Amino acid sequence: MVLSTLTDGITRSVESVSASINGIFEPSLRLGVTGLSGAGKTVFITSLVANLLDRGRMTQLVAQTQGRIETVVLQPQPDLTLPRFDYETHLTALMGDSPRWPESTRAISELRLSFRLRPQGFFAGLTGPQTLHLDIVDYPGEWLLDLSLLDKSYEHWAEETLSRLSKRPEAAAFLAEARAADASLDLDESQTQSLAASFTAYLHAARKQGWSDLTPGRFLLPGDLAGSPVLTFAPLPKPASHGRGSLWREMERRFDGYKSKVVKPFFRDHFARIDRQIVLMDVLGAIHQGPRAVEDLRRTMAEILATFRPGLNGWLTALLGGKRVERILFAATKADHLHHHQHPKLTAIAEALLSDAKRRADFSGAKTMALSMASLRTTVEDTVQRDGAALDVVRGRLESGKQAAMHAGDLPSDPARILAPAREGAEAWLGAEYGLMQFYPARMTLKPGEGPPHIRLDRAAEFLIGDKL
Repeated sequence: MVLSTLTDGITRSVESVSASINGIFEPSLRLGVTGLSGAGKTVFITSLVANLLDRGRMTQLVAQTQGRIETVVLQPQPDLTLPRFDYETHLTALMGDSPRWPESTRAISELRLSFRLRPQGFFAGLTGPQTLHLDIVDYPGEWLLDLSLLDKSYEHWAEETLSRLSKRPEAAAFLAEARAADASLDLDESQTQSLAASFTAYLHAARKQGWSDLTPGRFLLPGDLAGSPVLTFAPLPKPASHGRGSLWREMERRFDGYKSKVVKPFFRDHFARIDRQIVLMDVLGAIHQGPRAVEDLRRTMAEILATFRPGLNGWLTALLGGKRVERILFAATKADHLHHHQHPKLTAIAEALLSDAKRRADFSGAKTMALSMASLRTTVEDTVQRDGAALDVVRGRLESGKQAAMHAGDLPSDPARILAPAREGAEAWLGAEYGLMQFYPARMTLKPGEGPPHIRLDRAAEFLIGDKL
């Protein structure tokens, strides 16, 4: 096993050296896109690609305004074993005659965009156009959360998970079954499957309630692992004794197998190769769910950032296979659900949610930023009269096709009014109400050279890739 690990490490180092040499002539940038369920990953990638191909709305992308981008084209992806991100189908869903939201991310996929760039600088006239390849990697946020399991034992994970679930009504059925199980007894496979099924049912219920800490993530998106032992375990109270062949020992073995057979290969083959990362957050949805959902999101985002090994990439780290994520953008999505007057407040709340983790990333050399954005703008702004006073609202299309106006509530100027009750475990907001509607894409006609309408997608692109253009 030691020889195999050493050989694997040498192989990856050689591949890294080869990639570095090739990258001198046609550099590539690997952008990871993730976020928890419902945060809008598929829409973000679809709109980003469409707006990079037709850049009429990308006014904050400096290379575009300076005329350095000659053209952008879709290319065959470099990873032959990964599914291609189905850009054309998703764009048709958003922009067709009957617009709808596309299917959400259920597995990892990839897409390559190639930029032909006009050279700049003193010797610009002596060289021809340059090429930059942008490889966009889409993967479920639940898989990213699994990286935090690598440093945990089964006992540690089970203890903290059961403690957290004890405060959630949707976990009652599973907790009753877990507490009734005697983990010191010999393994009973039917009991193990029942516990795993009950725990999986809790995870699905928790996701519907807006909770963010949904590990193990493959329980929600099992793919071809469905029914395998690595997805057939659950957190249990530790018994006084647990001999060989006991239920506890088998749960422990399967948890360790999940880390070694599922989590580590994802980290090694995909995540560890990422240069830049965007994490999409449904901050408005968490606020709508209440203080506990906001605190859950804050804690989850801190764990996510800790997995990135943020820092500057250099020759030595690249040659040794120790790449680190250079830039991380945390984007609070659904900004189109708010009047633009409230966008700075949403951004401030997102920044406050990430403050502790951001300081650690900045200290290690990574660049981080938080902003509020909408990958696809689905609303228009309006002002209505309510009780004799003007009220800023947004209007959009509901699933029924009817138009509706919404005021989501006035976000506080001081983020502490959101974060303090969240940290204290308050049941509800004091003296404030927040609500959301589910808006759907509307039919639109684009001018030649324009991508889909958005809010600050160009600023996101400038932060993530602008320095390489």
